[in-house]
Amino acid sequence: MKTYVISIAITVIAFILLGFKTLPEKIKTEEGIQFFTGTWQQALDKAKKENKLIFLDAYASWCGPCKMMKHKTFTDKAVADFYNQNFINVAVDMEKGEGPALASKFSVNSYPSLVYIRPDGSTIGKAVGFHKPKDFINLGEKVINIK
Repeated sequence: MKTYVISIAITVIAFILLGFKTLPEKIKTEEGIQFFTGTWQQALDKAKKENKLIFLDAYASWCGPCKMMKHKTFTDKAVADFYNQNFINVAVDMEKGEGPALASKFSVNSYPSLVYIRPDGSTIGKAVGFHKPKDFINLGEKVINIK
């Protein structure tokens, strides 16, 4: 019994001293739509260069449906794969920075507004409110067909 207790104590001490490095570490990966972080003009330039449309998530920090889109729809793997492949994705708080000017330009008056834009800055289409992943992909497909 004494040997058993000593063995357990040595094992516990070894784990503490090694910092549990022998256990596999969980790797946290970010999944979801990858949003461009530059200026609006840089997003337009990137869209022209890559010959892609722009998806603009026009949101407000206090907006409940905006938060639902962010956590339930934008993180969906199928949504991310489709939007990352087909669009330059831009998320802008319409109450900060370039937001008020963009809100005026694209007539954003409810949140979230999901605006689809050509590289020349002209609007293709716009939707408002929360969309489930499948509906959001369908919306993107319709916009691509209008192009």
